[in-house]
Amino acid sequence: MSSLRQRNAVNEKDNEPSENIVNLKAQTGKTWGRDRDISYLTVLLSTVILTCCPLLVIYFWVVCTHYQCSIIEPVFLLQSNDFSKEAFETIILQKLPQFSWEGIKIYFTWLSFQAILYAVLPAKIGRGQRTPAGHILPYKVNGLLAWFITHTLFLVGAFYFNWWDASIIHDRWGQLFIAANIYGYFLTFFSFIKAYLMPSHAEDRKFSGSFIYDLLMGIEMNPRFGEYWDFKLFHNGRPGIIAWTLINLSFAAAQYNKIGYVTNSMILLNFLHAVYVLDFFYNEDWYLRTIDIAHDHFGFYLAWGDTVWLPWMYTLQSHYLVRNPIDLSIPYFSFVLGVGLSGYYILRAVNHQKDIVRIKNGDCLIWGKPAQFIRTQFVTSDGKIHSSILLTSGFWGISRHFNYVGDLLISLAMCLTCGFNHILPYFYIIYMIILLIHRIWRDDARCKGKYGKYWDEYGKVVKWKLLPYVY
Repeated sequence: MSSLRQRNAVNEKDNEPSENIVNLKAQTGKTWGRDRDISYLTVLLSTVILTCCPLLVIYFWVVCTHYQCSIIEPVFLLQSNDFSKEAFETIILQKLPQFSWEGIKIYFTWLSFQAILYAVLPAKIGRGQRTPAGHILPYKVNGLLAWFITHTLFLVGAFYFNWWDASIIHDRWGQLFIAANIYGYFLTFFSFIKAYLMPSHAEDRKFSGSFIYDLLMGIEMNPRFGEYWDFKLFHNGRPGIIAWTLINLSFAAAQYNKIGYVTNSMILLNFLHAVYVLDFFYNEDWYLRTIDIAHDHFGFYLAWGDTVWLPWMYTLQSHYLVRNPIDLSIPYFSFVLGVGLSGYYILRAVNHQKDIVRIKNGDCLIWGKPAQFIRTQFVTSDGKIHSSILLTSGFWGISRHFNYVGDLLISLAMCLTCGFNHILPYFYIIYMIILLIHRIWRDDARCKGKYGKYWDEYGKVVKWKLLPYVY
Protein backbone atom coordinates (compact mmCIF):
# COMPACT_ATOMS: atom_id res chain seq x y z
CA MET A 1 0.00 0.00 0.00
CA SER A 2 3.12 2.72 -0.27
CA SER A 3 0.53 3.28 1.10
CA LEU A 4 -0.36 -0.39 0.87
CA ARG A 5 2.04 -0.15 -1.92
CA GLN A 6 4.30 2.60 -0.83
CA ARG A 7 7.47 1.85 -2.13
CA ASN A 8 6.01 1.71 -5.42
CA ALA A 9 4.24 4.72 -5.20
CA VAL A 10 7.76 5.82 -5.03
CA ASN A 11 8.47 4.22 -8.33
CA GLU A 12 5.34 4.86 -10.33
CA LYS A 13 6.77 6.22 -13.56
CA ASP A 14 3.89 6.17 -15.98
CA ASN A 15 4.61 7.26 -19.54
CA GLU A 16 2.32 10.25 -19.05
CA PRO A 17 2.29 14.00 -19.62
CA SER A 18 3.14 16.52 -16.95
CA GLU A 19 -0.51 17.44 -16.50
CA ASN A 20 -3.01 15.23 -14.70
CA ILE A 21 -5.30 14.36 -17.56
CA VAL A 22 -8.97 13.92 -17.17
CA ASN A 23 -9.54 12.25 -20.53
CA LEU A 24 -10.16 12.91 -24.15
CA LYS A 25 -13.67 14.35 -23.97
CA ALA A 26 -14.00 14.42 -27.73
CA GLN A 27 -13.78 10.63 -27.81
CA THR A 28 -15.41 9.50 -24.55
CA GLY A 29 -17.64 12.37 -23.47
CA LYS A 30 -16.62 11.72 -19.85
CA THR A 31 -14.42 13.36 -17.27
CA TRP A 32 -12.24 11.90 -14.57
CA GLY A 33 -12.70 12.63 -10.89
CA ARG A 34 -16.51 12.58 -11.06
CA ASP A 35 -18.76 10.59 -8.75
CA ARG A 36 -19.25 7.05 -9.95
CA ASP A 37 -21.16 3.92 -9.04
CA ILE A 38 -19.15 1.17 -7.36
CA SER A 39 -19.99 -2.47 -8.00
CA TYR A 40 -20.76 -4.95 -5.23
CA LEU A 41 -17.56 -6.83 -6.14
CA THR A 42 -15.49 -3.66 -5.63
CA VAL A 43 -17.11 -3.09 -2.24
CA LEU A 44 -16.43 -6.72 -1.31
CA LEU A 45 -12.78 -6.47 -2.34
CA SER A 46 -12.46 -3.18 -0.44
CA THR A 47 -13.82 -4.88 2.68
CA VAL A 48 -11.33 -7.72 2.28
CA ILE A 49 -8.42 -5.24 2.06
CA LEU A 50 -9.63 -3.27 5.08
CA THR A 51 -9.83 -6.41 7.21
CA CYS A 52 -7.17 -8.77 5.87
CA CYS A 53 -4.22 -6.40 5.45
CA PRO A 54 -4.08 -5.46 9.16
CA LEU A 55 -4.47 -9.13 10.09
CA LEU A 56 -1.63 -10.10 7.76
CA VAL A 57 0.72 -7.53 9.32
CA ILE A 58 -0.17 -8.79 12.80
CA TYR A 59 0.45 -12.40 11.78
CA PHE A 60 3.81 -11.57 10.23
CA TRP A 61 4.80 -9.72 13.40
CA VAL A 62 3.88 -12.77 15.48
CA VAL A 63 5.81 -15.26 13.33
CA CYS A 64 8.87 -13.00 13.15
CA THR A 65 8.92 -12.28 16.87
CA HIS A 66 8.09 -15.75 18.20
CA TYR A 67 8.61 -18.34 15.43
CA GLN A 68 11.90 -17.40 13.69
CA CYS A 69 9.92 -15.88 10.77
CA SER A 70 8.41 -19.25 9.87
CA ILE A 71 4.98 -18.63 8.33
CA ILE A 72 3.87 -22.25 8.63
CA GLU A 73 5.11 -23.21 12.12
CA PRO A 74 2.09 -21.70 13.96
CA VAL A 75 -0.20 -23.51 11.51
CA PHE A 76 1.49 -26.84 12.21
CA LEU A 77 1.26 -26.23 15.94
CA LEU A 78 -2.43 -25.43 15.66
CA GLN A 79 -2.99 -28.52 13.51
CA SER A 80 -1.22 -30.75 16.01
CA ASN A 81 -3.63 -29.43 18.66
CA ASP A 82 -6.70 -29.93 16.44
CA PHE A 83 -7.12 -26.17 16.07
CA SER A 84 -8.55 -25.97 19.55
CA LYS A 85 -9.51 -22.69 21.18
CA GLU A 86 -6.89 -23.22 23.88
CA ALA A 87 -4.18 -23.79 21.29
CA PHE A 88 -5.19 -20.68 19.36
CA GLU A 89 -4.97 -18.61 22.52
CA THR A 90 -1.54 -20.01 23.40
CA ILE A 91 0.00 -20.04 19.93
CA ILE A 92 -1.43 -16.78 18.56
CA LEU A 93 -3.37 -14.59 20.98
CA GLN A 94 -0.85 -14.67 23.82
CA LYS A 95 1.89 -13.72 21.35
CA LEU A 96 0.24 -10.53 20.12
CA PRO A 97 2.03 -7.17 20.56
CA GLN A 98 1.18 -5.35 23.76
CA PHE A 99 0.22 -1.73 24.35
CA SER A 100 2.58 0.45 26.39
CA TRP A 101 2.67 4.15 27.15
CA GLU A 102 6.41 4.09 26.47
CA GLY A 103 5.71 2.97 22.91
CA ILE A 104 3.13 5.73 22.53
CA LYS A 105 5.61 8.31 23.81
CA ILE A 106 8.40 7.17 21.48
CA TYR A 107 6.19 6.95 18.40
CA PHE A 108 4.46 10.30 18.79
CA THR A 109 7.73 12.01 19.71
CA TRP A 110 9.16 10.63 16.47
CA LEU A 111 6.09 11.71 14.50
CA SER A 112 6.15 15.21 16.01
CA PHE A 113 9.86 15.57 15.28
CA GLN A 114 9.28 14.69 11.64
CA ALA A 115 6.38 17.16 11.48
CA ILE A 116 8.64 19.92 12.83
CA LEU A 117 11.36 19.12 10.29
CA TYR A 118 8.80 19.14 7.49
CA ALA A 119 7.55 22.55 8.59
CA VAL A 120 10.75 24.44 9.46
CA LEU A 121 13.61 23.06 7.34
CA PRO A 122 14.63 25.07 4.28
CA ALA A 123 12.75 23.73 1.31
CA LYS A 124 12.58 23.98 -2.43
CA ILE A 125 9.01 24.63 -3.57
CA GLY A 126 8.00 21.98 -6.07
CA ARG A 127 4.87 21.87 -8.19
CA GLY A 128 2.58 18.91 -8.69
CA GLN A 129 0.58 17.94 -11.74
CA ARG A 130 -2.59 19.71 -12.67
CA THR A 131 -5.51 18.22 -10.72
CA PRO A 132 -8.80 17.35 -12.44
CA ALA A 133 -10.17 20.70 -11.19
CA GLY A 134 -7.20 22.57 -12.65
CA HIS A 135 -5.11 23.21 -9.50
CA ILE A 136 -1.30 23.08 -9.64
CA LEU A 137 -0.32 22.80 -5.99
CA PRO A 138 2.95 23.82 -4.31
CA TYR A 139 4.91 21.38 -2.12
CA LYS A 140 7.75 21.78 0.36
CA VAL A 141 10.56 19.53 -0.82
CA ASN A 142 13.06 19.04 2.01
CA GLY A 143 13.00 15.28 2.60
CA LEU A 144 16.69 14.68 1.87
CA LEU A 145 17.79 17.17 4.53
CA ALA A 146 15.28 15.69 6.98
CA TRP A 147 16.68 12.20 6.27
CA PHE A 148 20.26 13.27 7.04
CA ILE A 149 19.28 15.16 10.22
CA THR A 150 17.16 12.24 11.47
CA HIS A 151 19.80 9.58 10.91
CA THR A 152 22.63 11.74 12.24
CA LEU A 153 20.67 12.49 15.41
CA PHE A 154 19.75 8.82 15.84
CA LEU A 155 23.37 7.63 15.54
CA VAL A 156 24.90 10.44 17.61
CA GLY A 157 22.25 10.02 20.31
CA ALA A 158 22.87 6.27 20.45
CA PHE A 159 26.67 6.06 20.22
CA TYR A 160 27.95 9.40 21.54
CA PHE A 161 25.44 10.63 24.14
CA ASN A 162 23.97 7.20 25.01
CA TRP A 163 20.47 8.68 25.08
CA TRP A 164 19.05 5.41 23.74
CA ASP A 165 20.20 2.03 22.49
CA ALA A 166 20.68 1.80 18.75
CA SER A 167 18.41 -1.26 18.88
CA ILE A 168 15.56 0.74 20.46
CA ILE A 169 13.25 0.34 17.45
CA HIS A 170 13.79 -3.41 17.41
CA ASP A 171 13.41 -3.66 21.19
CA ARG A 172 10.10 -1.72 21.16
CA TRP A 173 8.85 -3.07 17.83
CA GLY A 174 5.58 -4.50 19.13
CA GLN A 175 4.80 -1.41 21.21
CA LEU A 176 5.53 0.84 18.25
CA PHE A 177 3.28 -1.34 16.10
CA ILE A 178 0.33 -0.63 18.41
CA ALA A 179 1.10 3.10 18.44
CA ALA A 180 1.42 3.26 14.64
CA ASN A 181 -1.93 1.52 14.21
CA ILE A 182 -3.60 3.95 16.58
CA TYR A 183 -2.32 6.84 14.50
CA GLY A 184 -3.00 5.12 11.16
CA TYR A 185 -6.66 4.52 11.98
CA PHE A 186 -7.06 7.98 13.48
CA LEU A 187 -5.60 9.53 10.32
CA THR A 188 -7.92 7.45 8.13
CA PHE A 189 -11.11 8.56 9.88
CA PHE A 190 -9.91 12.13 10.39
CA SER A 191 -9.25 12.45 6.64
CA PHE A 192 -12.63 10.91 5.85
CA ILE A 193 -14.48 13.39 8.08
CA LYS A 194 -12.34 16.32 6.92
CA ALA A 195 -13.30 15.58 3.31
CA TYR A 196 -16.94 16.30 4.20
CA LEU A 197 -16.52 19.18 6.64
CA MET A 198 -13.27 20.98 5.75
CA PRO A 199 -12.08 19.96 2.26
CA SER A 200 -8.93 21.63 1.02
CA HIS A 201 -10.13 21.59 -2.61
CA ALA A 202 -13.78 20.59 -2.67
CA GLU A 203 -13.97 20.36 -6.44
CA ASP A 204 -11.26 17.65 -6.47
CA ARG A 205 -13.17 15.32 -4.16
CA LYS A 206 -14.48 11.98 -5.42
CA PHE A 207 -17.52 10.26 -3.91
CA SER A 208 -18.28 6.69 -4.92
CA GLY A 209 -21.53 6.24 -3.04
CA SER A 210 -19.96 3.48 -0.95
CA PHE A 211 -18.79 4.21 2.61
CA ILE A 212 -16.40 1.22 2.49
CA TYR A 213 -14.78 2.20 -0.79
CA ASP A 214 -14.50 5.88 0.14
CA LEU A 215 -12.92 4.95 3.47
CA LEU A 216 -10.38 2.72 1.73
CA MET A 217 -9.47 4.86 -1.27
CA GLY A 218 -10.25 8.30 0.11
CA ILE A 219 -12.38 11.25 -0.94
CA GLU A 220 -9.98 14.20 -1.01
CA MET A 221 -7.18 14.13 -3.53
CA ASN A 222 -4.84 16.54 -1.74
CA PRO A 223 -5.91 17.11 1.89
CA ARG A 224 -3.86 19.88 3.47
CA PHE A 225 -3.36 22.18 6.40
CA GLY A 226 -2.76 25.63 4.99
CA GLU A 227 -0.91 26.16 1.75
CA TYR A 228 1.94 23.66 2.07
CA TRP A 229 1.16 20.97 4.67
CA ASP A 230 0.26 18.11 2.35
CA PHE A 231 -0.98 14.89 3.99
CA LYS A 232 0.23 12.60 1.21
CA LEU A 233 3.76 13.94 0.80
CA PHE A 234 4.38 14.12 4.54
CA HIS A 235 3.06 10.71 5.55
CA ASN A 236 4.62 8.80 2.71
CA GLY A 237 8.03 10.43 3.02
CA ARG A 238 8.45 10.90 6.76
CA PRO A 239 6.81 8.27 9.01
CA GLY A 240 7.04 6.00 5.97
CA ILE A 241 10.25 6.19 4.00
CA ILE A 242 12.59 7.95 6.46
CA ALA A 243 11.59 5.25 8.95
CA TRP A 244 12.54 2.52 6.46
CA THR A 245 16.32 2.95 6.75
CA LEU A 246 16.13 3.90 10.42
CA ILE A 247 14.39 0.59 11.16
CA ASN A 248 17.06 -1.32 9.25
CA LEU A 249 19.84 0.36 11.25
CA SER A 250 18.15 -0.50 14.52
CA PHE A 251 17.70 -4.13 13.50
CA ALA A 252 21.35 -4.28 12.44
CA ALA A 253 22.24 -3.05 15.95
CA ALA A 254 19.98 -5.74 17.42
CA GLN A 255 21.79 -8.37 15.37
CA TYR A 256 25.11 -7.09 16.72
CA ASN A 257 23.77 -7.32 20.29
CA LYS A 258 22.63 -10.88 19.61
CA ILE A 259 25.66 -12.45 17.87
CA GLY A 260 28.49 -9.94 18.43
CA TYR A 261 28.82 -8.71 14.84
CA VAL A 262 26.76 -7.57 11.85
CA THR A 263 26.55 -10.10 9.02
CA ASN A 264 27.45 -9.12 5.48
CA SER A 265 23.87 -9.98 4.47
CA MET A 266 22.54 -7.34 6.88
CA ILE A 267 25.11 -4.81 5.62
CA LEU A 268 24.13 -5.50 2.00
CA LEU A 269 20.44 -5.19 2.81
CA ASN A 270 21.00 -1.86 4.57
CA PHE A 271 23.00 -0.64 1.57
CA LEU A 272 20.37 -1.62 -1.00
CA HIS A 273 17.55 -0.07 1.00
CA ALA A 274 19.59 3.10 1.59
CA VAL A 275 20.32 3.47 -2.13
CA TYR A 276 16.63 3.18 -2.88
CA VAL A 277 15.51 5.58 -0.15
CA LEU A 278 18.17 8.21 -0.87
CA ASP A 279 17.29 8.08 -4.55
CA PHE A 280 13.70 8.78 -3.60
CA PHE A 281 14.58 11.85 -1.56
CA TYR A 282 17.14 13.11 -4.08
CA ASN A 283 14.35 12.98 -6.68
CA GLU A 284 11.56 14.03 -4.30
CA ASP A 285 10.44 16.82 -6.62
CA TRP A 286 9.91 14.20 -9.32
CA TYR A 287 7.74 12.16 -6.94
CA LEU A 288 5.18 15.00 -7.00
CA ARG A 289 4.16 13.79 -10.45
CA THR A 290 3.67 10.11 -9.58
CA ILE A 291 0.49 8.16 -9.02
CA ASP A 292 0.32 8.69 -5.24
CA ILE A 293 0.30 12.48 -5.49
CA ALA A 294 -1.21 13.00 -8.91
CA HIS A 295 -4.01 10.43 -9.03
CA ASP A 296 -4.77 8.65 -5.75
CA HIS A 297 -7.07 10.08 -3.11
CA PHE A 298 -6.17 9.97 0.57
CA GLY A 299 -7.89 7.22 2.53
CA PHE A 300 -6.95 4.09 4.47
CA TYR A 301 -4.93 2.92 1.47
CA LEU A 302 -2.41 5.72 1.95
CA ALA A 303 -3.04 6.81 5.56
CA TRP A 304 -2.71 3.42 7.25
CA GLY A 305 -0.51 2.13 4.44
CA ASP A 306 2.15 4.81 4.93
CA THR A 307 2.17 4.57 8.72
CA VAL A 308 1.85 0.81 9.24
CA TRP A 309 2.11 -1.31 6.08
CA LEU A 310 5.22 0.37 4.68
CA PRO A 311 7.37 0.40 7.86
CA TRP A 312 6.37 -3.11 8.96
CA MET A 313 6.11 -5.01 5.67
CA TYR A 314 8.87 -3.39 3.62
CA THR A 315 11.45 -4.14 6.34
CA LEU A 316 10.69 -7.84 6.75
CA GLN A 317 14.16 -8.82 5.51
CA SER A 318 15.89 -6.99 8.37
CA HIS A 319 13.55 -8.68 10.85
CA TYR A 320 14.39 -12.03 9.31
CA LEU A 321 18.15 -11.49 9.46
CA VAL A 322 18.02 -10.69 13.17
CA ARG A 323 16.29 -14.00 13.88
CA ASN A 324 18.20 -15.94 11.20
CA PRO A 325 21.70 -14.44 10.76
CA ILE A 326 23.28 -15.37 7.43
CA ASP A 327 26.87 -14.92 6.23
CA LEU A 328 26.93 -14.77 2.45
CA SER A 329 29.79 -16.16 0.40
CA ILE A 330 31.77 -13.57 -1.55
CA PRO A 331 30.53 -14.83 -4.96
CA TYR A 332 26.89 -14.83 -3.81
CA PHE A 333 27.28 -11.43 -2.13
CA SER A 334 28.70 -10.04 -5.40
CA PHE A 335 25.88 -11.61 -7.41
CA VAL A 336 23.15 -10.08 -5.23
CA LEU A 337 24.90 -6.70 -5.24
CA GLY A 338 25.13 -6.88 -9.04
CA VAL A 339 21.42 -7.67 -9.36
CA GLY A 340 20.52 -4.72 -7.13
CA LEU A 341 22.82 -2.22 -8.85
CA SER A 342 21.70 -3.40 -12.29
CA GLY A 343 18.11 -2.81 -11.28
CA TYR A 344 18.95 0.65 -10.00
CA TYR A 345 20.77 1.51 -13.25
CA ILE A 346 17.79 0.39 -15.33
CA LEU A 347 15.41 2.36 -13.12
CA ARG A 348 17.40 5.57 -13.49
CA ALA A 349 18.25 5.15 -17.18
CA VAL A 350 14.68 4.43 -18.23
CA ASN A 351 13.30 7.47 -16.47
CA HIS A 352 16.13 9.69 -17.67
CA GLN A 353 15.14 8.90 -21.26
CA LYS A 354 11.55 9.94 -20.62
CA ASP A 355 12.57 13.09 -18.77
CA ILE A 356 15.05 14.26 -21.40
CA VAL A 357 12.54 13.74 -24.20
CA ARG A 358 9.97 15.81 -22.34
CA ILE A 359 12.48 18.56 -21.53
CA LYS A 360 13.77 18.71 -25.11
CA ASN A 361 10.28 18.31 -26.60
CA GLY A 362 11.52 15.30 -28.53
CA ASP A 363 14.56 17.05 -30.05
CA CYS A 364 17.22 14.71 -28.62
CA LEU A 365 19.06 11.45 -29.17
CA ILE A 366 18.09 8.14 -27.57
CA TRP A 367 20.77 5.46 -27.81
CA GLY A 368 22.54 7.59 -30.42
CA LYS A 369 19.52 7.98 -32.67
CA PRO A 370 16.81 10.66 -32.93
CA ALA A 371 14.05 10.00 -30.42
CA GLN A 372 10.92 8.38 -31.83
CA PHE A 373 7.59 9.34 -30.31
CA ILE A 374 3.91 10.01 -30.85
CA ARG A 375 2.55 13.51 -30.29
CA THR A 376 -0.82 13.61 -28.57
CA GLN A 377 -3.55 16.08 -27.71
CA PHE A 378 -5.92 15.82 -24.77
CA VAL A 379 -8.52 17.90 -22.95
CA THR A 380 -8.54 18.57 -19.19
CA SER A 381 -11.67 19.14 -17.10
CA ASP A 382 -11.34 22.90 -17.47
CA GLY A 383 -11.82 22.50 -21.23
CA LYS A 384 -8.24 23.39 -22.19
CA ILE A 385 -6.38 21.48 -24.89
CA HIS A 386 -2.86 20.26 -24.09
CA SER A 387 -0.22 18.26 -25.93
CA SER A 388 2.29 15.66 -24.86
CA ILE A 389 4.70 13.00 -26.07
CA LEU A 390 4.59 9.20 -25.89
CA LEU A 391 8.15 7.93 -26.31
CA THR A 392 8.49 4.80 -28.50
CA SER A 393 12.27 4.32 -28.70
CA GLY A 394 15.04 3.36 -26.30
CA PHE A 395 13.87 1.51 -23.22
CA TRP A 396 10.36 2.81 -23.85
CA GLY A 397 10.36 0.99 -27.19
CA ILE A 398 11.06 -2.33 -25.45
CA SER A 399 8.01 -2.15 -23.21
CA ARG A 400 5.63 0.44 -21.79
CA HIS A 401 6.97 -0.01 -18.26
CA PHE A 402 10.55 -1.19 -18.57
CA ASN A 403 11.34 0.91 -15.50
CA TYR A 404 9.41 -1.69 -13.52
CA VAL A 405 11.98 -4.29 -14.58
CA GLY A 406 14.57 -2.26 -12.69
CA ASP A 407 12.23 -1.93 -9.73
CA LEU A 408 11.68 -5.69 -9.63
CA LEU A 409 15.41 -6.44 -9.84
CA ILE A 410 16.13 -4.19 -6.86
CA SER A 411 13.27 -5.79 -4.93
CA LEU A 412 14.55 -9.27 -5.76
CA ALA A 413 18.07 -8.38 -4.61
CA MET A 414 16.71 -7.22 -1.25
CA CYS A 415 15.01 -10.58 -0.79
CA LEU A 416 18.03 -12.59 -1.98
CA THR A 417 20.11 -11.23 0.92
CA CYS A 418 18.13 -13.61 3.16
CA GLY A 419 19.00 -16.89 1.47
CA PHE A 420 16.43 -19.58 0.73
CA ASN A 421 15.42 -21.22 4.02
CA HIS A 422 12.10 -19.37 4.46
CA ILE A 423 9.49 -17.86 2.16
CA LEU A 424 8.70 -14.84 4.35
CA PRO A 425 11.59 -12.61 3.12
CA TYR A 426 10.28 -13.14 -0.42
CA PHE A 427 6.88 -11.69 0.40
CA TYR A 428 8.21 -8.37 -0.84
CA ILE A 429 9.03 -9.48 -4.39
CA ILE A 430 5.76 -11.43 -4.63
CA TYR A 431 3.85 -8.36 -3.47
CA MET A 432 5.75 -6.12 -5.87
CA ILE A 433 4.98 -8.32 -8.88
CA ILE A 434 1.26 -8.28 -8.05
CA LEU A 435 1.35 -4.56 -7.30
CA LEU A 436 3.13 -3.53 -10.48
CA ILE A 437 1.04 -5.73 -12.76
CA HIS A 438 -2.05 -4.14 -11.21
CA ARG A 439 -0.53 -0.71 -11.77
CA ILE A 440 0.15 -1.52 -15.40
CA TRP A 441 -3.49 -2.47 -15.78
CA ARG A 442 -4.60 0.77 -14.09
CA ASP A 443 -2.22 2.82 -16.20
CA ASP A 444 -3.45 1.25 -19.43
CA ALA A 445 -7.07 2.05 -18.57
CA ARG A 446 -6.21 5.59 -17.49
CA CYS A 447 -4.09 6.35 -20.54
CA LYS A 448 -6.73 4.92 -22.85
CA GLY A 449 -9.14 7.47 -21.38
CA LYS A 450 -6.60 10.26 -21.61
CA TYR A 451 -5.19 9.71 -25.07
CA GLY A 452 -7.92 7.82 -26.91
CA LYS A 453 -6.81 7.03 -30.48
CA TYR A 454 -3.23 8.07 -29.68
CA TRP A 455 -2.99 5.34 -27.05
CA ASP A 456 -4.27 2.78 -29.56
CA GLU A 457 -1.55 3.89 -31.95
CA TYR A 458 1.05 3.71 -29.17
CA GLY A 459 -0.05 0.15 -28.29
CA LYS A 460 0.55 -0.97 -31.87
CA VAL A 461 4.13 0.35 -31.75
CA VAL A 462 5.01 -0.74 -28.19
CA LYS A 463 3.18 -4.04 -27.82
CA TRP A 464 4.64 -5.37 -24.57
CA LYS A 465 3.62 -3.92 -21.22
CA LEU A 466 6.49 -5.17 -19.03
CA LEU A 467 8.74 -7.90 -20.47
CA PRO A 468 8.89 -8.76 -24.19
CA TYR A 469 7.30 -12.16 -24.98
CA VAL A 470 6.13 -12.47 -21.35
CA TYR A 471 3.65 -9.65 -20.64
